[in-house]
Amino acid sequence: MDGKRNEQVRQVRAFNRAVTRRIGALSDDYLGRGRPLAESRLLFEIGREGADLRDLRARLSLDSGYLSRLLRALEAQGLVTSQPSPDDARVRRATLTAKGRREVEALDRRSEAFAAALLAPLGEAQRERLVAAMAEVERLMRAAAVTIEPADPAGADARACIDAYLRELAQRFESGFDPSRGPSADPRELVPPSGVLLLARLDGQPLGCGALKRIGKGVGEIKRMWVSPEARGLGIAQRLLDALEQHARILRLTTLRLDTNRSLTEARALYARNGYREIPAYNDNPYADHWFEKRLA
Repeated sequence: MDGKRNEQVRQVRAFNRAVTRRIGALSDDYLGRGRPLAESRLLFEIGREGADLRDLRARLSLDSGYLSRLLRALEAQGLVTSQPSPDDARVRRATLTAKGRREVEALDRRSEAFAAALLAPLGEAQRERLVAAMAEVERLMRAAAVTIEPADPAGADARACIDAYLRELAQRFESGFDPSRGPSADPRELVPPSGVLLLARLDGQPLGCGALKRIGKGVGEIKRMWVSPEARGLGIAQRLLDALEQHARILRLTTLRLDTNRSLTEARALYARNGYREIPAYNDNPYADHWFEKRLA
């Protein structure tokens, strides 16, 4: 590990120690309510609407055994109940009791008071800097938690992303969008050795996709590049493109091509800064205004 990376790791560890100490993460009396942070956080996440246990596991990155122990502790305190979900008996759902709802309200008040006390000793300029830094840290921590992996292009998560992508194109293109009129991207074309579909996920939820399909000897085409509006600005499109290029090399593709519409200015900028150069039209896609190509090293 080089010196710069060592310093970065050292700063992350120092930050973690400072935050856990300051917020009382190591105490069994978080916010003065007589329980540790983990139990209090689980109460917040269950919330007034309740939550499925599988969603809680994904959202909090907890294994089943630890989540079960936390739930048993909260149930023993009369704060939570769990039962089969009314929508799917195979899934258990946790809900707050009346006592649990009162406890969450008390935690909310204590949490707001703690935040105010944290800011109070600082001057106005320092408060602004701290809040801005916290927002940036939160954003980058979300970005770091995003995973990108191959997925079944016919699966529910892939279909959800592709359907959202198609809806957005229909809204943004001046003439609307009919996927049947353009080049195909059938699920059967997006599995090795013909291609691949990648999904970006955060806390188990799909929020972006990108696909690659073989269109000739040594030539692949990038398709279905999309990131959910709520996740834009996290660098996910760049990571998807990088991953697609890596998979292209695995599939022994030496050239990548793509087409795009003039309304997708951010997409054109992404491709241009990654070494894709404009070329004459290589297909008859009626929605394409620009065609790009990149030779892979």
